[in-house]
Amino acid sequence: MIEPHKTLMARGPEWQKMVAGEPYDAADPELKAARERCRALYHSFNTQWQEKPERDALLSELLGSRGTACAINPPFFCDYGANIHVGENFYANVNCTILDVCEVHIGDNVLLAPGVQIYTAAHPVAVVPRVAGVEFGKPVRIGNNVWIGGSTVICPGVTIGDNSVIGAGSVVTKDIPAGVVAVGNPCKVLRPMTAEELAGA
Repeated sequence: MIEPHKTLMARGPEWQKMVAGEPYDAADPELKAARERCRALYHSFNTQWQEKPERDALLSELLGSRGTACAINPPFFCDYGANIHVGENFYANVNCTILDVCEVHIGDNVLLAPGVQIYTAAHPVAVVPRVAGVEFGKPVRIGNNVWIGGSTVICPGVTIGDNSVIGAGSVVTKDIPAGVVAVGNPCKVLRPMTAEELAGA
């Protein structure tokens, strides 16, 4: 695992509240500066052709931590980058979006098909605080050896267990256990994986 980047990031009171899942002020100057830094990095990653060492360097600067083998096909978008932690042999196809106001932990050997969206960001249902700009988040965790199908949306607070497969077009609103095939909107377990499918996992 590559060490987390050492770039100075916002660590003030609003950052602390944000990553803890508490209501926070997204207009806080430190958070705005962190988002601008993130946008500059992913803009460079998305628009400039780089050789592999340069692409790896940009990903190491953008992500909180990453495995040595990590491949993301541009375009890729995120809020802060620093709250995204991916394991070895991570692959994300084009148009992946990760809203990482809380931490996103992704295990080893995870595959994301095109258009996968991972959201930790949320807003109050109540009108008054929502209009006032109150935001909060819930972390997302994806286990080892998981395959997420194209255009899947993973909602705040979701955990997906090891070895599971999420079918294309799913909206994952609740936890998915390990070792299953799940699909739908909302995403539900379709069946357990077979012993043959799990062999060698």
